Amino acid sequence: MPDLTEIRTRLFASLLSDVLDSLGYMNQALPPTIRPLDDASIMVGRARTALFMDVYDVKEGENPYENEIALIDSLQPGQIPVFSCGKTGRIAPWGELLSTASNVRGAAGALMDGLVRDIRAIREMGFPVFHGGIGPLDSKGRGKIMAVDVPIECAGVKVSPGDLIFGDADGVVVVPQAIEAAVLAAAFEKLKGEKSTLADLRAGIPLGEVFAKYGVL
Repeated sequence: MPDLTEIRTRLFASLLSDVLDSLGYMNQALPPTIRPLDDASIMVGRARTALFMDVYDVKEGENPYENEIALIDSLQPGQIPVFSCGKTGRIAPWGELLSTASNVRGAAGALMDGLVRDIRAIREMGFPVFHGGIGPLDSKGRGKIMAVDVPIECAGVKVSPGDLIFGDADGVVVVPQAIEAAVLAAAFEKLKGEKSTLADLRAGIPLGEVFAKYGVL
């Protein structure tokens, strides 16, 4: 099985999406509203999921960040916190402090359908963050994590703990663990065909002939 470094250096989101489509999994790419803070970022790792809910106050003596802190402090190298924040646009769970703590623990990045802030600092540290928008809001009094390491939907795509997450400038793809081996094997095989296709096109061979030969487009 290829390791995360090999996947990061050789594969790309559109290739994985094509392979998933060919296997009948056509809802594994997050919508185009989910973007990287830096288009140069490549994020590859295992999902650690968190489910947020909207709230409208903070009870006296309550720590609204309790579950969030526990998740970040338990991150292992190569893992990616994946936050399901809903559609209200009120929840901005991610910023410089969580990026710093996750980066120190070897996390591979962060993914959320909520908002992110402190973006200049995050860009400077080079930590991959894929988000649903940018805003200055604090999540305190607006949202809190109700469950961790449970199946969620992030921007409408199902994510389970341990799923393979791949993100680059084209977007984010979720590869379910149950089909991961088949997807990766097919992706590396398809990669060979794409390289051959490019070589022939650069040599001036007509696209129709190249497609007939390799079946790659």
